[in-house]
Amino acid sequence: MRRLFAMAAAAAFTAACVMPLCAAAQTELKLGHVGEPGSLFQLSADEFARRVNEKLAGKVKVVTYGSSQLGGDKELIQKLKLGTVDLAAPSTVMTSELDVYGIFELPYMVKDRKHMAKIEREIFWPVIAPETEKKGLKVLAVWENGYRHITNNKHPVRVPEDLKGIKLRVPEGKWRVKMFQEYGANPSPMKFSELFTALQTGVMDGQENPFAQIWSAKLQEVQKYLSLSGHVYTPAYLIAGSKKYATLPADVRKVLEDTARETQAFIYQTAERQETELLAKLKQAGMQVNEVDKDAFIKASKPIYDEFAKEVPAAKPLIDKAIALGR
Repeated sequence: MRRLFAMAAAAAFTAACVMPLCAAAQTELKLGHVGEPGSLFQLSADEFARRVNEKLAGKVKVVTYGSSQLGGDKELIQKLKLGTVDLAAPSTVMTSELDVYGIFELPYMVKDRKHMAKIEREIFWPVIAPETEKKGLKVLAVWENGYRHITNNKHPVRVPEDLKGIKLRVPEGKWRVKMFQEYGANPSPMKFSELFTALQTGVMDGQENPFAQIWSAKLQEVQKYLSLSGHVYTPAYLIAGSKKYATLPADVRKVLEDTARETQAFIYQTAERQETELLAKLKQAGMQVNEVDKDAFIKASKPIYDEFAKEVPAAKPLIDKAIALGR
């Protein structure tokens, strides 16, 4: 009887695992981000997951968690280091991990995506990515958050002086705070998940984000004025915790990295399309849209470049090189 029972149990186990690569052997990778449905973060993460899951079917499954379900950007980075989250797509918050990421916080540094491609190739991968690994984080690819614009409920912003006294939510990165302090605003770092309520209740007067973030978070419902400042182009980064990532099989890591980089083309195309489509939607939703005096903003930005170069001396040659690459 015992022999029959053992044979039956073995047969049951075999039957459960005869499928290509037993389901129990499939590795689930959690990818967290702060984007709302319809945001560029969500579209990017889902497209990456779809491609990876198609290539590694039965071996690895990437599952995305948006809307800060797994935490804000700072929490996600800590969870990557702890190994409780596998992948994340942060942006500005990386300046809190490594000062050199601040070059992407300098106003009007990145002229366009072609310029960004040169910076990525000649500065990011040779210099910034290796320094990031020293912090226990592995960068798989450079993606996009987008060109940021200012919204508020007080009045149109045309020159930096118009920001005087405006309570402005900014991401959790010190250089964005310094930028808007220089412009005369009253900036405060805040999690993106808390932003809508802060604007709705008047805790904050305004904020700054790409169109995709503004629209997907429905900020047009609680903001009246949209000023097309385009003051910063913010990359996003697909990153993993180095320690846990190293435990994945080499062939899986290669597929993840290759797919992460190839997904960038889809992200850039989507971002370019959204810039036109979403601006039209924001206007239709009733936002009052105005151009800004970019020369005035650029002039007001010089002290930020000087302070950054002084505080992060190692970044000075990178700033000079990045500027030269845009000429």
